[in-house]
Amino acid sequence: MELGKGEASAIALAVEIKDCTVILDDLKARNIAEKLKLDITGTIGVIIKAKNKNIIPSIKPYLQKLKNTDFRLSSILEELALRESGEI
Repeated sequence: MELGKGEASAIALAVEIKDCTVILDDLKARNIAEKLKLDITGTIGVIIKAKNKNIIPSIKPYLQKLKNTDFRLSSILEELALRESGEI
């Protein structure tokens, strides 16, 4: 499996630092991180956590901004995120 420099660097740093969470959206990178038993979240997970800690009032505008980019957000993941954040 070939990773980009960013994902490879993030995983390498997470291996070195104890008790950290690595933020990865790339499936290949997430699979490698899981094999290394790293704590993983993704961009959507960070947004949900921000909402649940009352840092942001709603995840909807952030999801919309992501959808306006090349970020892949399935309708299923979007619905799960909205449910987890208590917005539906």
